[in-house]
Amino acid sequence: MTSARSRARGFSLMETVIAIGVLAVLLTAFLAVFGPAATGIRKTLSSQEADRLASTLERELQTLRSGQSPSSGFDKGFIWIKEAVQTNGTLFVYQYRGNPDASKARTDGTMEPYTASDGVSGKDYIVQTMVRRRDDALFEADLKALEGRVFAVKATQLIFNSGALKPGTAGQIVDPKGGSTVSSSDAYPEAVISFAADFFEVVTTSPAYLKQGGAFDPAKQFQSTPMFTRNLAVSR
Repeated sequence: MTSARSRARGFSLMETVIAIGVLAVLLTAFLAVFGPAATGIRKTLSSQEADRLASTLERELQTLRSGQSPSSGFDKGFIWIKEAVQTNGTLFVYQYRGNPDASKARTDGTMEPYTASDGVSGKDYIVQTMVRRRDDALFEADLKALEGRVFAVKATQLIFNSGALKPGTAGQIVDPKGGSTVSSSDAYPEAVISFAADFFEVVTTSPAYLKQGGAFDPAKQFQSTPMFTRNLAVSR
């Protein structure tokens, strides 16, 4: 007769180790199969989001807002493309919750951030796409009502090289035909500046990290591979 003690016997140490080993092998195989698929899905979703934000970037580079110092929308685009690789000139593209109350609109024409923890989209707040430089004081305010991701954008002029448009040197604007460096928008001889916009997803969206003087380093960020690249243009 089998005793109650033998019937209640548990797993031995060796059996437990073997079971853990088998589980580890199965998890590794699962990640090998489904990991790339999950990454692909994430990139696809990010690409769709970047497509929406790319038009915002192109439009903002040509929109001269109240209080901004450039002489024209084209001059603004010229400066922002040229200075996009500088620490305080970094361009950030994002969405934030804006207060639709027209009486609270800011002097540059944008909505005040809606920072309440509750609220109904379309009624209490409207999700706005926005582009700001890092040295814009309103950028930090927008981050308090952030909706989704933040992209840092490296803008590089596209110039003709061997019969095709190719990125030039980031931080420089040159005469597309002569190749000489142009110091101002007035001296730029063409009506259009074509540029490549490299989108880099910023993992940490803390205002303290991204604001002017924060730990975010655009030079380090731009050394990595961009998640997306869109060819855009600004015109006079």
